[in-house]
Amino acid sequence: MEIFTAKDKMVNLVRKNYKLLPVLNRFGISLGFKDKTVAEICEEKNVEINFFLAIINTYHNEDYFPRQELLSFSPLLIIRYLKETHQYYINYVLPKLEKQLDTLISGCSEQCEELSMIDAFYKRYKKELLNHLEEEEEKVFPYAKALVNQTDVEKFNYKIKEFEKEHTNVEEQLNDLKNLLLKYLTPVYKDNDCNEFLTTLFKFEKDITDHARIEDAILVVQVEKMEKELGR
Repeated sequence: MEIFTAKDKMVNLVRKNYKLLPVLNRFGISLGFKDKTVAEICEEKNVEINFFLAIINTYHNEDYFPRQELLSFSPLLIIRYLKETHQYYINYVLPKLEKQLDTLISGCSEQCEELSMIDAFYKRYKKELLNHLEEEEEKVFPYAKALVNQTDVEKFNYKIKEFEKEHTNVEEQLNDLKNLLLKYLTPVYKDNDCNEFLTTLFKFEKDITDHARIEDAILVVQVEKMEKELGR
């Protein structure tokens, strides 16, 4: 298993796995690395290097998940990263999927009832996902911050366990959408248009799975521990 370290050149991370580019952006790191190492760029960008490496290696290696190390970081650091990920989904991934789906539908050679069904399914999924992200932003994250700071905790009539069930539902629906395309779509569409949409779905599924793993296995566990310590 390949594990990136602080001594690696940042450019080599992208050369070995270009899919890490959006993850770098969530830390405020953009192209123009020159020959600088991970350590040098993290220092320049005021990024906590051990947290950066834990996240990058988690996304790079499917079987890598340094749970105890991630649990050692401040929940505030976790939340900041998760919020940046939400913005990536809202401002880039979802609009891209919509554009690709519109192109796919407009290029269909027949009535394309199945594509209309997929379009309706996607719109329902998007609505539920946005509702889920909104709940995290307005409810879960403020609650976790209140627990960390031990201020205004009594305002929240909420326990973190309620959050996990919704996450599973969001992931399952994305998988269902992907399977609708793979199994039941009649080939009356343009192959390249469909392939682009499906490729984006696969990438999004991988990203959101890693994202959910960080939330469920790290942030939720941290919050549960704080709840217990405060007797909630």
